Amino acid sequence: MAVEYTFSIIKPDATKRNLIGKINSYLESAGLEIVAQKMVKLTKEQAEEFYVEHKARSFFSGLIEYMISAPVVLQVLKAENAVAKNREIMGATNPADAAAGTIRKDFAIDIEANSIHGSDSVDSAKREIAFFFKKEEILK
Repeated sequence: MAVEYTFSIIKPDATKRNLIGKINSYLESAGLEIVAQKMVKLTKEQAEEFYVEHKARSFFSGLIEYMISAPVVLQVLKAENAVAKNREIMGATNPADAAAGTIRKDFAIDIEANSIHGSDSVDSAKREIAFFFKKEEILK
């Protein structure tokens, strides 16, 4: 298995509830190494550009308002099969469908305020990491 990098955002509902350390514990316990991490308050422009693929969808404006409502924690995670491993520990998008012991089952408020974002593919991870991090910010 090859070592991969993936991208994660600890979302506003989780940062507002001071769950950063607990979520990081889930990630690390699943074998993901946090090789870059920073807390930021996204601008509306950043959020719109990051989520541009959803622009035509009805939930877009609500998503943007939610993502700029409080600070988020941006992360680069490293592991063998990092994308799949991260998606497994995050759980299903809808916390009602998420498996017991996953981040979304244990911390999400609802399908929109579901506490964490994770890349859905290696290609998405590369794009998302490059959007927020300079190469020198990532500890290999």
